[in-house]
Parts: sequence; C-alpha cells; structure tokens
Amino acid sequence: MMDIGYVNARVRGMHSYLLPRKSLDNLVLKPDIESFIEELEKTLYREDLERALVIEFGVRGIENALRNNLIRTFRKIFRFVEGDLGEKYVRIFLRRWDIHNIKTILRGKKIQISSQEIRDCLVPAGELDEVTLRELLKQPDVKAVIDLLATWGHDVSIPLTRNFEKYSKSYDLVILEYALDEYYYEWALSQVSGRSKDEEIIRNLIATEIDVTNIKTIFSLQRDSIDPEDGEQILLLGGKFLERKKLVEMLGQSSFSDLFSYLQPTPYRFLEELKSSDNRVKMSAYQNALDAFLIRQGASVFRGDPLSITIIIGYLWAKYNEIINLRIIARCKSVMVTLESLEAELTYV
Repeated sequence: MMDIGYVNARVRGMHSYLLPRKSLDNLVLKPDIESFIEELEKTLYREDLERALVIEFGVRGIENALRNNLIRTFRKIFRFVEGDLGEKYVRIFLRRWDIHNIKTILRGKKIQISSQEIRDCLVPAGELDEVTLRELLKQPDVKAVIDLLATWGHDVSIPLTRNFEKYSKSYDLVILEYALDEYYYEWALSQVSGRSKDEEIIRNLIATEIDVTNIKTIFSLQRDSIDPEDGEQILLLGGKFLERKKLVEMLGQSSFSDLFSYLQPTPYRFLEELKSSDNRVKMSAYQNALDAFLIRQGASVFRGDPLSITIIIGYLWAKYNEIINLRIIARCKSVMVTLESLEAELTYV
C-alpha cells in the first residue's frame, strides 16, 4: 500500500524547487532571449536546456526543454502512486493531456500542417506516450487517426467514432472536440463519485473546469452570433456553479453585458472587470483570466491536509503553471514584447 505521508513528503520536496516569484521576476527583467537562457540554466532546468539547445536554439529549443521537463516530472509523480489508490486521481489529471494531444493532432490533420509542427505542440504525459503519438502523426487525415485509435481499442475512440458521421457532413471540428470533452468530463466525474474528502475536492476541481469550458464556449458563441439552439448542443454537464438551465438562458442573451449578470452570484464575477469602457470584448483576455482562475484553484489544494492525495494534485497544477509562465516569458523575449504586457500574461500561484 502507498505510504501517503512518504509520497507527500517527496512531493513537497519537489514543490520547494519550483521557481519563487523573485526568480520569475528576474527572468522577466532579462533584456533578450540569450540572457533569459543564461539565467534559466542556473535552475533545475539546466540539463533539459543543454540537451534541447544542442538540437534547436532559441524559443523552440527552450519549449522542447520545458516540454521534456514537464513530461518527466509528471511521469515521476505517476510512478509514486502507480498501482495504488492515488493512481486514479493522478490519472484524471494526466488524461487531460491525452485529450489535448488528440485534439491537437485532429486540428493539425484537418488544416494539413506538418507532423513536426503538430508534434511540437504535444505533451505525451498521459496514457498516450511518444511512440503512440508518433504513430497517430503518421496518419494522413482525421478519419485515419480515429480509425487507428479504434483499431487499438482505445476508449477515447468511442466518442470520436460515434460522432464521425455527423462531423463528415459539415467538417466542423467542434463536433469531435465537444465529443472528446464530454467523454473526458463524464469519465473524470465517475472516478470521484464517492464521499471522501479527497474525492469531493477533486470533484469540485473538475466541476470548476467544466464551468470554465462552458463560459468560454458561451462567450465565443456570443462573439460569433451563433444560433442559441446550435450552442446548446455543445454545453457540458456537471459544472459547479452554472447548471444547464442557466447556461441555456445565457445563450439567449443579446449582448455580453447581459451575460455578466448571470455570473454575479458565482466566483466568475471577476470577468466583468475586464470589460472595456466602450463595452468591447477582447476574447483572449477573458480566456486567459479563466485559465488563470482554474490554475489557482488547482494549485491551491496543495495547501490542504498534509495526508491528503490532493497535495499531489496541487503540485501538478503548480508545476504546469510554472511551465506555462516560462513559455510565455521566452516567447515574449523573442519578439520584444513590453514588460507591462509580458507581466499581464503571467499567473502567480
């Protein structure tokens, strides 16, 4: 049986090596990509950087180093809990990457970009490892990717196969992406249907993620003036604060201002503060704010019961956030983004 006290002590040790705010601020202040790399090489990312930068320099090399570090860290955490009770909780978090990777491959095949470009966006941290993803990348189109998953008997092929005929009539990838999301969240919630405190905490995190996904969907549909009846078809069930009835009502509103009144009783009321004086909406600002909210919620459970499995979940979110921040800084340094704009993109937990 897993010694949760020992595992959590190991994870707290790993958490202590996450870069503090002062170190991130120092990286932000570096004048260019070369000095950013030099400073990052003073951290635990040094070995990953040395290996990656031999192959590719600049931002692509940095992103490969960060990607490899993230994958190795997630796999290390999984080994701590593999074969024990904590495995199913960690697997919920890691399967998010399987869904991300399949979506990324489907998008790439749909718009016919190169396998290398798709591969650069993949994070083989879940059940689908690098070898498996490489086989999927060899497929010529969307249907071939789905067929291969079905041949392997992977359960994620079920929602894709079930919805492929509908997709083939319009070639709207939203149909397949929604099917993947619906499958994932239904499965994730089924894994934490018990009454324990750990399951309640993880269930709330999943439900919050469903809320965030639905809000993003509604904002995008409002921006694009999509028919509410069509929008109803891609709303996810299981949110924490926004039930389906309320979501459907939001779809029927004629302006963004009307949407905010539905968010007032929820933790998402902060989105109204991003609205400009002329009532214009910058969609990326809302999406980034929602992503930051979700990351903070996930990382916050690290500070819970020292004998809870949620310590591990909190660390996984915090590590993910660190990687995202470092990628943002690297990209901004490569294109000389202003300091103010760069800092606005970062999320601190």
